[in-house]
Amino acid sequence: MKINLIIIDKKSKDKRYTPLVEHYQKIAKPFAKVEVIELFDKEIAKAQDISPALAQRAYTKALEKYMHTGINIALDPASKEVDSHGFAKLLKDSTTINLYIGGAYGFERDFLAKCNYAISFGKITLSHKLVKLVLLEQIFRGLTINHNHPYHK
Repeated sequence: MKINLIIIDKKSKDKRYTPLVEHYQKIAKPFAKVEVIELFDKEIAKAQDISPALAQRAYTKALEKYMHTGINIALDPASKEVDSHGFAKLLKDSTTINLYIGGAYGFERDFLAKCNYAISFGKITLSHKLVKLVLLEQIFRGLTINHNHPYHK
């Protein structure tokens, strides 16, 4: 199984989160290869300075190339909330899963419509660095639920 976590975010010089990201990637290895892909370019930066709608369009353009294989799941705070068991069901029986974390202005409705699922982990706002860690932990938790591993209990 391959899980791609694709995020609109600047590559940070702050490496405080790196050990935790690597930890979750490592402990998930018996179940899946988890890759984190951070996307941010001049087009996104310029669009964010102009308007939210242009920023969302730039995010879509950057993310669409990853949508051609596998199951596509967007994290969207306005979408249906899922718990850990519901999230685990989304990971079940797939060989490739692409999980998307949008930029500061979220996703275009058209992008969300192209995804197989749009889900929410709740209404709170987290920084991109923290939501990435929460998602990595939930990926691991979901994988352990699906493989009857005791971690999730």
